Amino acid sequence: MKKTVIILDNIRSAHNVGSAFRTADGAGVEKIYLLGTTASPRDRFGREVAEIKKTSLGASEMVPWEHIDNENTDALLTKLQSEGFELVAVEQTPTSTSLYDFTPSEKTCYIFGNEIDGVGQSILDKIDKAIEIPMKGQKESLNVSVTVGIVLFKNG
Repeated sequence: MKKTVIILDNIRSAHNVGSAFRTADGAGVEKIYLLGTTASPRDRFGREVAEIKKTSLGASEMVPWEHIDNENTDALLTKLQSEGFELVAVEQTPTSTSLYDFTPSEKTCYIFGNEIDGVGQSILDKIDKAIEIPMKGQKESLNVSVTVGIVLFKNG
């Protein structure tokens, strides 16, 4: 059985985080890593974050998650690779391949980036692959929560 985890890299919107939790639950994701400024389902005082709870419809209590400070990102990536996960950034890069030409490995970690800047360069320097969703219109990207859904259900 395939194993999937995801990383949300400095996602600004708590609504996008909640939506990612709901989608991850539906797609059978084992764990979500929340990097840096990504909102967590619980704040630093342990209180539920209302926007995430509402948007996730409770999935933020079902899918295991861990918040990782930006300075510990390298250690997380190294750990996941040592556990056999292929690190796959969902990002437009000069070497990215189409989502439709990509076959996930038995253990895949998808990395979704910030709504404005995408996946951080320090992460891109360590990934195994980059994939992108081919765009037909004039816009170059989709909302991150929509991207999470497309990628997880195409490859889950």
